[in-house]
Amino acid sequence: MSLSRRGLLAASGAAGALAATGSAARADDDGGGRSGEGHGHGRRGSRVRTGFDRLAADGYALLAGERVGVVTNPTGVTSSVRHVVDVMHADDRVDLVAVFGPEHGFRGTAQAGGSEGRYDDPATGLPVYDTYRKSGQPLADIFTASGVDTVVFDIQDAGARFYTYIWTLFDCMESAAVAGKRFVVLDRPNPVTGRAALGPVLEPRYASFVGRRPIAQAHGMTVAELAALFNAEFLKDRPVRLETVRMSGWRRSDFFDATGLPWVPPSPNMPTPDTALVYAGTCLFEGTELSEGRGTTRPFELLGAPGIDGRWAEAANALGLPGVRFREAYFTPTFSKHQGKTVGGVQLHVHDRAAFDPVRTGIGLLVTAKRSWPEFAWLRSNPTWLDTLSGTAAVRTMVDAGAGTDEIVGAWQEGLGAFRSVRRRYLRY
Repeated sequence: MSLSRRGLLAASGAAGALAATGSAARADDDGGGRSGEGHGHGRRGSRVRTGFDRLAADGYALLAGERVGVVTNPTGVTSSVRHVVDVMHADDRVDLVAVFGPEHGFRGTAQAGGSEGRYDDPATGLPVYDTYRKSGQPLADIFTASGVDTVVFDIQDAGARFYTYIWTLFDCMESAAVAGKRFVVLDRPNPVTGRAALGPVLEPRYASFVGRRPIAQAHGMTVAELAALFNAEFLKDRPVRLETVRMSGWRRSDFFDATGLPWVPPSPNMPTPDTALVYAGTCLFEGTELSEGRGTTRPFELLGAPGIDGRWAEAANALGLPGVRFREAYFTPTFSKHQGKTVGGVQLHVHDRAAFDPVRTGIGLLVTAKRSWPEFAWLRSNPTWLDTLSGTAAVRTMVDAGAGTDEIVGAWQEGLGAFRSVRRRYLRY
């Protein structure tokens, strides 16, 4: 996928506070506001209230007197699966004047690498502006032309550095600062928990739309926490006026199914929380000639190519990777790599989510694929796409040199440790 970037925050103070960098924290009352959409009670068993749920419960006080634009996509829904744009548009307490769509678009009609362009939303009549692959002054000009005072961000992330919505966040924060706009982030869960950061940290030379700044491959943060880090660490020369609305009821150990919230696919090839669970590791196969399962019903859980047989699954299982087993699998992608061809490979079956390490697993699968399939090859590009995804050339060169899984994982531990120290300052749950 691909998206945008920019950020700042200082969400500190009492638990449940609405915090703004450079301003006094306001109490975020769990029980405040009028009853109705957005309170997080519309779904039986829901435990987590999203940032939008709490904003609405507070009567949208944070947006009072502001002309508002929302950066969102189909994941911006309430607990009763109404879209937040539809809810706010129908509420006279919000002056909603614009919507900004990322990759795949506001209503989600575009495939990977596409967007919906500029149009008027048929449901609300609101102007929808295309932010995909826009940043800096051009994106600031869009914010200015829209007439908004405050830009609100509400998109569900998947927890991986190369899932581009967090870079849409980064780009929009940076451009909002250029345009002199306030920026508000409505928090949502990291669907694969916020327990730990994993994997290599991006080297600046590999910065791209799938990784603007040096964070870990699996960052273990929520979008509001990332906004805080972006603003303070990467945008400190020109930070945006940032405020965030935290969730309530979310714990760092929660997988998505523990939240009680509805899952809406954040992109066409992220159909379930199970996809997100493995994505931070198996997305690396986008950088190879193997299919990463696009064009199947289990993208990123199925991997393979013509000519691979059961030896790969056998080799992968022999690694004894925690929390996961591998099944010999055969499938025919309906689009993307090896379209219409029967390919052999593996399906991941995660049996212990708490023990499972997606990045170590991805590396183990690269190592065993290289060793068990003579035709293994990296996808050709400049720079090599695997290097762009992993944020380093070390993974590719070490796999080619015959290094084992533990040796490759060990190579990034120093950089990961430094990132974890920085990350810790911005954790809010």
